[in-house]
Amino acid sequence: MKFLHLLCAIALLSFNSFAQWKDLFNGKDLKGWVKKNGNAEYKIVNNTIVGVSQLNTPNSFLCTEQIYGDFVLELDVKVDAGLNSGIQIRSISDPSVMAGKVHGYQVEIDPGDRAWSGGIFDEGRNGWLYPLSVNPKGQKAFKMGQWNKYHIEAIGNSIKTWINGIPCTNLLDPQTARGFIALQVHQIKREEQVGLTVQWKNIRIATDNLKEVVIKGGEEAPEISYLINQLSENEQRKGWRLLWDGKTTNGWRLANDDKFPTVGWAIQDGVLKVLGTKKDTLLKSGDIITDKEFSNFELEMDFKVNTGGNSGLKYFVVEDRTKKPGTGLGPEFQILDDKVHPDAKMGVGGNRTTASLYDLITAENLSEGSKEKRMNAPGKWNKLRLVVKDGHVEHWLNNLKMVEYDRYSQIFRNLVAKSKYNTYPNFAQVPSGHILLQDHGDEVHFRSIKIREF
Repeated sequence: MKFLHLLCAIALLSFNSFAQWKDLFNGKDLKGWVKKNGNAEYKIVNNTIVGVSQLNTPNSFLCTEQIYGDFVLELDVKVDAGLNSGIQIRSISDPSVMAGKVHGYQVEIDPGDRAWSGGIFDEGRNGWLYPLSVNPKGQKAFKMGQWNKYHIEAIGNSIKTWINGIPCTNLLDPQTARGFIALQVHQIKREEQVGLTVQWKNIRIATDNLKEVVIKGGEEAPEISYLINQLSENEQRKGWRLLWDGKTTNGWRLANDDKFPTVGWAIQDGVLKVLGTKKDTLLKSGDIITDKEFSNFELEMDFKVNTGGNSGLKYFVVEDRTKKPGTGLGPEFQILDDKVHPDAKMGVGGNRTTASLYDLITAENLSEGSKEKRMNAPGKWNKLRLVVKDGHVEHWLNNLKMVEYDRYSQIFRNLVAKSKYNTYPNFAQVPSGHILLQDHGDEVHFRSIKIREF
């Protein structure tokens, strides 16, 4: 009898474990799915959904009719070389928003040399949230020409992905909690891409008892957080702290002064704003700096410029109380509307564009080996990252490396000698300095400013 009870208990546990999975595709027809936006063909071959590319149509999406919140999704994927694709999760298509264009998180299917499969692209909204440039191990997970098993966990504000058991994405983003799942056939522009296919099979989802089906070890992928003015548990463990608390002026003041400015800056709804004095009657105040000086550190923040906006983040700023309040000198991570602001065409070779080391080194997409920055347009948030350690400096924009240099090198000193800073012999050479946010008279927004020191 005891043995019989034990068998029943094991059977019940097994049933509960398997019962939480639900097939999203029955292998026979597309019941429960609907096509949106584009006109690419979706057909069924041998219990597999096959998407076929065609010209003169936008991105096509085969979407679940059902909406999902927290879930674990698994499926097998195979794609032809030359065709990009993706798996939409928590996605939206609202006729009142962008005429029903599908938008939301997309788990990438990327057979190209870039190897960003498993990364998170924010389709129709903010572009790349988690490029695999930050996770070299994850870049090796996808096998071209073979079936690849995707495991996707969306629980609360956490999205994690695995391909063939290798962690690819570890993302925190509070933007969207619910939406449909969709299979994308990407638009194509060349005749030779016609008829390329992407295939999906063994599509199943769990929405209950998720602790039973999550995979341990997702934290092996570097965490990227978009939590607003908030630190994740992982960031706290690693020594990050908020450099601006999202509410007060604590820790900041006008450069070359003792107080925070009373005009020109404002704190509204968790955003630190330069008010844009060029367009109204407000008085310009000037640049603000941290009370504290920093030496070796990593800094992140979100910024948003309006059309034609200009600002910057300076570091290793040394105060000079003989100068007027609101001004500071130091190497600058340029923040600019590159398309509209005239400063983008000044300097040498674009070294005054966004993410450049202002007037010294031009920003390029070093992560992809291209000049495309993938900067979000005015009115949308961008993520800035600055790494400084023992003279080595890196500028990152939206998780892509843009500039890398050694501030103690002879090459750097030569650049300074040929720049507008050539009258400052100790420029960027001090061991520590303040961090500065620039008031250039344009409206600019900042939030989620955080730092850790090495």
